[in-house]
Amino acid sequence: MPSQMIRFRNANGEELAARLELPASQRPYAFALFAHCFTCNKNLAAVRNISRALNLRGIAVLRFDFTGLGESEGDFGNTNFSSNVEDLVQAARYLEEHHQAPELLVGHSLGGAAAICAAHELPFVKAVATIGAPYAPGHVSHLLKEERDEIEKKGVAEASIGGQPFTVKKHFLEDIREQNLEPKLKNLGRALLILHSPQDRTVAIENAARMYHAARHPKSFISLDGAGHLLPEKEDSRYAGEMIAAWVSRYVQRPEKKALKVDKQVAVRLGQEGFTTEIMVRHHSLTADEPEPVGGNDYGPSPYELVTAGLGACTAMTLQMYARRKKWPLKEVRVQLEHFKDHAEDSEKAEDASSRIDHFSRIIEIDGELDDTQRRKLLEIANKCPVHRTLNSPVEIHTELK
Repeated sequence: MPSQMIRFRNANGEELAARLELPASQRPYAFALFAHCFTCNKNLAAVRNISRALNLRGIAVLRFDFTGLGESEGDFGNTNFSSNVEDLVQAARYLEEHHQAPELLVGHSLGGAAAICAAHELPFVKAVATIGAPYAPGHVSHLLKEERDEIEKKGVAEASIGGQPFTVKKHFLEDIREQNLEPKLKNLGRALLILHSPQDRTVAIENAARMYHAARHPKSFISLDGAGHLLPEKEDSRYAGEMIAAWVSRYVQRPEKKALKVDKQVAVRLGQEGFTTEIMVRHHSLTADEPEPVGGNDYGPSPYELVTAGLGACTAMTLQMYARRKKWPLKEVRVQLEHFKDHAEDSEKAEDASSRIDHFSRIIEIDGELDDTQRRKLLEIANKCPVHRTLNSPVEIHTELK
């Protein structure tokens, strides 16, 4: 099942649009809530990449549009920082009622400041991660420096933020000036991760230093060296997502360390863009992709490379199991492999029987004081490893489309 488009209501009864991203297995062990940056929306590429990284760790992510932005109802001009915090709280309550209460809040830029404030109203939250967040929410007013005088005098002005026109009213400036994160940080009472780029020209790195100083442990900092404020480069947002996913595992634990109950042994998911594919095998996660020359992001091995890796792993395991049973001094097994057919070309000729002839080259190196008889036997055993036998046997694949 792909990501779910859902709607929930804010405190004023307006519908807010959201997407719930589930792991490929559809069996998340925890939920996270994502707060996007000021005047952005839930579909920002960085938001999607970070959500994917959490999905690969078995965490579901709800990303939504704040009131008046993206696909959500309401007038942005009637919103302020306090209403954004309330939107976050309402989103968390929706998850609590319909799925599972979120234990992780992730906030980007001003969304990070909102996440810190919202956590105080959500006792089930165990961890908060911020990306490029300002120490003082009022910092965002510098984006309105050209319109500030007009807003103060007339009470409203049209502002261009990120190339998009927005109506900003005086109550927005008044509300954001009143916000003070220092006591919120000092009394957060949750694990805090601060991610920030030293080269951030929108929210300077000093903001991260002040946040870290104000917060109490457990707190962590990760430098997003070279990244822009909105993480426009996919490598930066992917890295940020992986770091958050790794960090939060210390604070949001799986209920029990055993395989997730899925309908099949392996679950795979790919969206409508690119070839970066999420794979869940029990509680393990993998990423498959294609090389950049054929349109992929090269974030993981290709499907044929995964098959080849399976043959190599099975070869090494089978040899060691046999040698251990025989009590032979086999110290180490190294296997080098290569597959002789291009996956992209094969896909284009899927109905051509002649395109389905596969060739694997396998070189096995073994260390240990083994005589020639033992070495010959190990070569024989290598050719009998289960994956080898599967690849050499007729295979039936039963497929149904739902």
